[in-house]
Amino acid sequence: MKKAIMTSISIIMILSLIIGCSSGGGKEGDSSSSPSPSPSNNTPASETPAENKEKPVLRQLMPYNRFDPNSYVVSDFLREATGYEVKYDMLPVENADEKLNLLMANQEPYDFVKVNPTQFAHLASSGALEPLDELIEKHGTNMKNVISENTWNGAKMNGQILAIPESSASGLSVGTALLYRQDWLDELSLQAPTNLDELVNVLKEIKAKKKVIPLTGGKDPFQGEIGSAMGWNYGIGQQFNVAGDKIIHMVEDPKTVEYLTFMNQLYTDGLLDPEWAINQANILIERFSSGQAFMLREGWWNAANINNAMSSSNPNAIIGILPPMKDASGKAGAMASGGISNFIVIPKWAPNKEEAIKYLDMKFEEATFKKLAIGEEGKHHKFEDGKYYPILPIFEDEWNFASDLLTGIDEEKYPTYWQARVRKNPFVQTYYETMQENAKGIIYYDALTFAPPIADVSKHKLKLHKFVEDEFIKFITGAEPISNYDKFVQQWRADGGDEMMKAANDWYATTK
Repeated sequence: MKKAIMTSISIIMILSLIIGCSSGGGKEGDSSSSPSPSPSNNTPASETPAENKEKPVLRQLMPYNRFDPNSYVVSDFLREATGYEVKYDMLPVENADEKLNLLMANQEPYDFVKVNPTQFAHLASSGALEPLDELIEKHGTNMKNVISENTWNGAKMNGQILAIPESSASGLSVGTALLYRQDWLDELSLQAPTNLDELVNVLKEIKAKKKVIPLTGGKDPFQGEIGSAMGWNYGIGQQFNVAGDKIIHMVEDPKTVEYLTFMNQLYTDGLLDPEWAINQANILIERFSSGQAFMLREGWWNAANINNAMSSSNPNAIIGILPPMKDASGKAGAMASGGISNFIVIPKWAPNKEEAIKYLDMKFEEATFKKLAIGEEGKHHKFEDGKYYPILPIFEDEWNFASDLLTGIDEEKYPTYWQARVRKNPFVQTYYETMQENAKGIIYYDALTFAPPIADVSKHKLKLHKFVEDEFIKFITGAEPISNYDKFVQQWRADGGDEMMKAANDWYATTK
């Protein structure tokens, strides 16, 4: 009986192998693939199975955007450049996480999936992802050459690479600066401030002579452009810093009390917008562009909106971009953001793991990657004075969504290619380039920028950040006295701060 059972099992296994081969599938085959073509007269028979079998159709799941990747010109280019056809599905615009979890629970046979950091952390912790070390070592030559070790480390869990990390498009770059009315300074024979004492004097003069709000802002107490001028190197995108041999949070930094005290004095003296605690972002631009406020902190991406609004209400206005101010020792700092924006993962049940890595690596080939990034030279972009510029309108018509099809970037070259997108508008270009030039050599960034998702950090970070934001606004506006700061820190620690910082430092210890 036992012998008969074993014979039946053997027959079933042989039939399975025959069926698999007849459908073009190998170990990594796809059931939709066609049989491999016959070898040509010039091809050694020994190379036929590996070299000439037809490539499988790959399936990708990606975040939502307002275009159809299956009929997109950039998708056509990638198919021609790599020889792989890819079928794309998008997550929905709403409840994307729930849909992703459902697809993964059902083991939908996607070959690779592009996810955000939160989604990556969940999938990695659930054991749904294929470790990629061996596949990348075997088939990932291009990606290994253009993705930095820091970035790879951010895609590791328990020492294993679980994703191809995609760094932010601009690399580490500065996003914001203080904008001000240069024409008002000229009118009053004042110079742009270079340190905090000068800032206070200018704001007082503006308040007295122009009768406007000296510095507007709202619901954002993390003014790194001011804090860095006293050595407080934090901001809206930076909560964590390295102090000695450990990571600390901004609430633990002794400089924070100094920063909040200074901001509270500005508020008490009437130099900050009296509605700082409730202002929305659109109100700030309105107040600045309409001549109600002298200064505000803004991002380069809003340059067109600000200048268009200003030209309508105050066509003779001149907007200045303030370089980072210096501290008492003459040192300046500028907060930069960056890190990993997306992760490209392969589920454990993916039908074509090896072929997926081959395809993803081909996208990093220099010529292929460049065209994926900014299209065809002379048609979609031009190169002038050492810079890439878009050719409009065809760049937007045909290549506007190309970045959605990235699955990792060449970290050295892509920030330069990407700037072609910034140069679609002259105001945005000027603001971006000026902010980067002003920050050259003096940037600082969050200590967890290149960390992988850390469970106990992710668990508490957003909740605690909102708590800190609310409390800092109270300290700045005087709704809560600075003398209660220690009590606030105790509450922060009890609500998860201690657990979060232990996890952050446990990770940091592995990097030394």
